[in-house]
Amino acid sequence: MRLPRCLVFAAAVALAGCGTAPTSKAPPAPMPAPAPSKPGYYKDDGPGDKVPADLDTIPEPVPRAEPLHRFANRPYTVFGREYVPATSLRPYRERGIASWYGKKFHGEKTSTGEVYDMYALTAAHPTLPLPSYARVTGVATGRSVIVRVNDRGPFLHDRVIDLSYAAAHRIGIAQKGSGEVEVEAILPGTTPLRAAPSLPPVAAAAGTAPASPRAAVEPMAVAGAAPGFAVQLGAFGNYANAQNFLEHVQNQLASAQVEPKIRQVSGLFRVYVGPYASRDEARRIAQRLEAAFGFATTVAEH
Repeated sequence: MRLPRCLVFAAAVALAGCGTAPTSKAPPAPMPAPAPSKPGYYKDDGPGDKVPADLDTIPEPVPRAEPLHRFANRPYTVFGREYVPATSLRPYRERGIASWYGKKFHGEKTSTGEVYDMYALTAAHPTLPLPSYARVTGVATGRSVIVRVNDRGPFLHDRVIDLSYAAAHRIGIAQKGSGEVEVEAILPGTTPLRAAPSLPPVAAAAGTAPASPRAAVEPMAVAGAAPGFAVQLGAFGNYANAQNFLEHVQNQLASAQVEPKIRQVSGLFRVYVGPYASRDEARRIAQRLEAAFGFATTVAEH
């Protein structure tokens, strides 16, 4: 759950004044208690009346080095709890519940002063430096999305991150309202993201139109398919992002003697290793990769 910046500021100021001597002025009006949380979103919040039809094709933000905001990374207090944001980019990984915020805050300013767009791939986090980037992976769905973190929240119910509606939709938790996720900070200096090469063309019969890039990857995936269980490292809505991630992890995984591949399943481009003959074997590989490299993995039938 995310609170408006004005409410956060009011809470911080009210708490900061607790140590001063009493005065003759009337005490400030008590801050209203937050509304009870529901599994979905705030009262009067939601995805909006006109949801764009192309949410799955919105490009993911490309992580880049940005100067940190001058004020948005200072310590603050909300509901009696003190938060100390990081003031530099550093490795970070956490598993917990993600929620999302929508039309109630659409068009308002975020903690960095930018305008919140619920249809952009952004997020709010209590302590990650602003702005920064993170990869969020739905534990149940295995879907991943890169978000730009430019806001503060959530502050209630042990939730670890608040996603924009578009980001929640991308990983499959928008309808449910919340879901368990893995959040991993992306450090631009150690995550080389470059334009992916074009997919190899598929030979077309005489008189037929060339196959599209999406169609090109399908024969490769089907041809290489084998029964068993795969260890999924990431899932992406477009091939270019999957290829970028594949190139990033290839060097790291070389020492583990596993080879990542891309396979298109159910409209997503999945980066995986395997397949392995049994689920137990795949789980052992997954645990080894998580321990050695900090990857968020999912084991599924290949």
